[in-house]
Amino acid sequence: MKKTVFTLERVRRLAGDVWELVLSGDTSAITAPGQFVNLELPGKFLRRPISVCDWGAGTLTLLVKEAGEGTKELVRLPAGTKLDTLSGLGNGFDLAGMAEGAVLAGGGIGIAPLYGLAKRALAAGRRPPAVLGFRSKEDAFYLEEFAALGLEVRAAAEDGSLGTRGFVTDVLRELPDCRYVMACGPTAMLKAVHALPRLTGGQFSFEARMACGFGACVGCTIQTEKGLRRVCKDGPVFRKEDILW
Repeated sequence: MKKTVFTLERVRRLAGDVWELVLSGDTSAITAPGQFVNLELPGKFLRRPISVCDWGAGTLTLLVKEAGEGTKELVRLPAGTKLDTLSGLGNGFDLAGMAEGAVLAGGGIGIAPLYGLAKRALAAGRRPPAVLGFRSKEDAFYLEEFAALGLEVRAAAEDGSLGTRGFVTDVLRELPDCRYVMACGPTAMLKAVHALPRLTGGQFSFEARMACGFGACVGCTIQTEKGLRRVCKDGPVFRKEDILW
């Protein structure tokens, strides 16, 4: 974990309530896709945890869904705003443990960390397909960005307005060789993906409300085979075999 200051460079609306934020600053503490940052907002007591979408030398990309007063204010901050940031939080996806034939599976804003994961997988000589789920076509985002990487991209929309009608699990069932997933999304989605009978393994990134973001408050625990574990400190990525529902 590193405490630093990032500068907001630009904001772009991707869908109705989803925004892309590009910031500049020291990204040296970010070492794996799936980690997150904790932003201090003007006038707010608690920081806001946001998954890292992508990062490079001095550049950080975040995808933010308006979920309350704090995030609504965050995506409307002017360019040039300085944000006190705890960077490099959590344990991300393990590329070395990524099985052959792995599939990226994301739902809603959970798609964000999979983009950085996809780029690092490609750099390592892997080309995993991406299955991305949304409520409707109007809510879809980053499909073009994933496709521009050269990945096979399959979309699902609950209302049938885009790709497969239904959920991420419906698309995964159509992939006969899918035995391993790298997944991030709402808890209900993760639970449904975890229950797919063909899966022999996977890595699941959990979303959770957090107060501190670094394990001190123990407010974001989940039950695992190893007992209670903190999403912020022990996760947010957990292996399939360790998760209890």
